[in-house]
Amino acid sequence: MKIETFQHLIDWSRQLHQHLAHSLSTTSDKQPDQRAKWLQTYLADHETELEKMVARFEEQADPKLLDTWIFNYIASSPFDTGITYCPLYSNQSFEDICKSVFSMHNQLIELYRFLVAKADIPEAEELLKELLDMEVHETMLLAQQSNRMHDL
Repeated sequence: MKIETFQHLIDWSRQLHQHLAHSLSTTSDKQPDQRAKWLQTYLADHETELEKMVARFEEQADPKLLDTWIFNYIASSPFDTGITYCPLYSNQSFEDICKSVFSMHNQLIELYRFLVAKADIPEAEELLKELLDMEVHETMLLAQQSNRMHDL
């Protein structure tokens, strides 16, 4: 997906969480490690919730802001917005699943930070900060729960 406006950015972020949830849930039944299976189920559920949270941003944002162009910022971003690859989680260990999922979340956080620094209108900066705060908070929750599961 080509990201040119805030609408595209939010929709792409929502789709990323949706894709991750689908990848985790569809491979969990093939996972031989019970702990990793539980992790995949938990992460898939959480990614589904994140998809809904991002969708609410899309519903509540000012339509004028959603149509604001951000193409120049994205073009100079070090983040690859073409990422849609999710590994076959059924072949991965607990640690590898965590590494993969947190890598995606950390890249999304870095993209939001990059865009916050580039925002040139207050409304855009506010929206990006809210997306960033949500992503950071939810990633921390994922990390805490993953650590608890790891200790089982």
